[in-house]
Amino acid sequence: MTITDTTLKGLGTGTWAIDPTHTEVGFVARHLMVSKVRGSFDDVSGTVVVADDVTQSVADVTIKTASVSTGTADRDAHLRGEDFFDVEKFPEMSFRSTSFDGETLIGELTIKGVTKPVTLDVEFNGVATDPWGNEKAAFEAEGELNRTDWGLTWNAALEKGGVLVSEKIKLVLDVQLAKQA
Repeated sequence: MTITDTTLKGLGTGTWAIDPTHTEVGFVARHLMVSKVRGSFDDVSGTVVVADDVTQSVADVTIKTASVSTGTADRDAHLRGEDFFDVEKFPEMSFRSTSFDGETLIGELTIKGVTKPVTLDVEFNGVATDPWGNEKAAFEAEGELNRTDWGLTWNAALEKGGVLVSEKIKLVLDVQLAKQA
């Protein structure tokens, strides 16, 4: 559902914090040019400040790069190393929105000290009150990026052509927010 002034009434203005236990920041990459590898980051924090004019709302997100998880310990260790996220030098990546039109969120993604624009298609899933009286809101977002734009260039050529890991990465976000007092 597009976020409009009508749906904003259900969401309300103010500050919402990312609920890390109900949020997934995921990614999908092609492996061997034929299959997909999925992963996520387990340590995500941030806020969304919803403005009276929804297009003026701002999202700020911080992700701990060491929290990358693909379900395979060796691959996760490689992703944490210098070939990819280099978590010792760059323990965090961040996203800050720059514009929002109700469907498309554009912002600046910083990985390994490199900041580039990224575009996410956003779907608003609604607002609910949990059994303890806390207001929650949920969103889904998807986008694509070329990992080499952020210096994530490691790869291996395949014997029959192609590469081990795709440059194109799909971002898949499922975000739950908690209304702040």
